[in-house]
Amino acid sequence: MTASPVDTATLRRLPKAVLHDHLDGGLRPATLVELAAEIGHTLPTTDPDELAAWYYEAASSGDLVRYIATFEHTLAVMQTREGLLRTAEEYVLDLAADGVVYSEVRYAPELNTTGGLTMAEVVETVQEGLAAGMAKAAAEGTPVRVGTLLCGMRMFDRVREAADLAVAFRDAGVVGFDIAGAEDGFPPADHLAAFEHLRSQSVPFTIHAGEAHGLPSIHQALQVCGAQRIGHGVRITDDIPDLAAGKLGHLAGWVRDRRIALEMCPTSNLQTGAATSIAEHPITALKDLGFRVTLNTDNRLVSGTTMTREMSLLVEEAGWTVEDLRTVTVNAVKSAFIPFDERTALIQDVVLPGYASAL
Repeated sequence: MTASPVDTATLRRLPKAVLHDHLDGGLRPATLVELAAEIGHTLPTTDPDELAAWYYEAASSGDLVRYIATFEHTLAVMQTREGLLRTAEEYVLDLAADGVVYSEVRYAPELNTTGGLTMAEVVETVQEGLAAGMAKAAAEGTPVRVGTLLCGMRMFDRVREAADLAVAFRDAGVVGFDIAGAEDGFPPADHLAAFEHLRSQSVPFTIHAGEAHGLPSIHQALQVCGAQRIGHGVRITDDIPDLAAGKLGHLAGWVRDRRIALEMCPTSNLQTGAATSIAEHPITALKDLGFRVTLNTDNRLVSGTTMTREMSLLVEEAGWTVEDLRTVTVNAVKSAFIPFDERTALIQDVVLPGYASAL
């Protein structure tokens, strides 16, 4: 492949698609400060820049459990209708400003109920905020489509409730389902009944797997639970003993050959210890081996990142080209949980023309 030069201006205007991004991990620091003040919640600092730095440093411990613990403060301000409306709307506007044209945002409604809202009311409110953001972005000439993935927390007992809501709101902007939370010790098969219900109702789902836990979690997610995508999945390399030679084990071969999308999040993986560097992150080798890898932010505040930054890191530290970025963007849209004709139109009418203008 002939490399095309990539500069910052080019990266900013490239159309982007993100499949793995948590609503409660992407608040604006200034918004977090303002909302926390309104409810009397104490933050590590009330300076937005210092708060952003605190998040990144606190989440960079190399431990997934500590990474998740940083969400205490964002969740504190997302317990009211007002807090949810604002954070959802700003979420969309921030994506639009970053050149994102398609996104799937995920969150666990059970974590937003301490202020008195029911899980259903949480979903209704978030959808209202997302719709407001999409309308504003379109009016400003930067349209972005956002679908919602509802999450169940794998270490708690309300996963089936969240799955029921994914079914109930499937015609109101919810496009799929996920389980999130601490991976190790909480296998996806613990929630098999929820996944069987989703399959019976033809609701697609992804599962966090292969990040803090290895091949058994990926195997369970796919072969026992029936996931259509894998969240993170970096540990699939455990089934590829020699990445350079590209000899695949049976599970890795299954993932590649059946075009199961891997929702890879390089910066986040460095923070949680699932990868050692951008240059050596498995996303590059897996892309070159023909896996359907996608590029994602995971948590923009917690990881101090954007899609433009993730792309820039891969260009600067792993030698990626515009063609490589186009490949993972098309991969993401192909694997989105929206109808085939809508995915095709997005690729043909938005993504490919956007990359053609940059090449």
